Amino acid sequence: MDIAEYIETIENKLKNNFDITKNYDMNGYVYDLFAEFHVRNERYFLVKKAVIYGVENNEYVLIKHFENINEDLCHNYTDYLIKSIKDIVKPTSEHMCSIVTGIIVADSICDMDLEYYKRFIEKFKYNKTFAFGFKGWVDLRLLLVSLKDGLISANKKGKEVASIYNF
Repeated sequence: MDIAEYIETIENKLKNNFDITKNYDMNGYVYDLFAEFHVRNERYFLVKKAVIYGVENNEYVLIKHFENINEDLCHNYTDYLIKSIKDIVKPTSEHMCSIVTGIIVADSICDMDLEYYKRFIEKFKYNKTFAFGFKGWVDLRLLLVSLKDGLISANKKGKEVASIYNF
């Protein structure tokens, strides 16, 4: 499987629920696919204009392809994901949570480095609260997909959705 087929497969899985943009440029960093999902729930009193409270949940998917990966590339990608949170997530008093899923897609991974990258991905953890949780929080999922090897590795939060990004 090549990257075009993989992006098309993921796009077909997400297109019913997500707004999808290909070749998305965020602060000079181009992602192969960017998808976003927003849901808002409200509780109202008698009429819909009398809103008691509202809750917003968001999910974002950022996929980036690399022919060869190395240690610096993994660290740079995770740094860009963390920096992108301030551009993507806009916390308000009604914001409950946002989940950002970052996916590194590699053509293949050297067998000697495979264990290092799997351990790096599995140990990665990032969570941020806004205004002590009153404006919600954001969690970061991180996945590594090797197209040639058919491997998918995910951090603890990423394991929730790893089956979706498998091929």
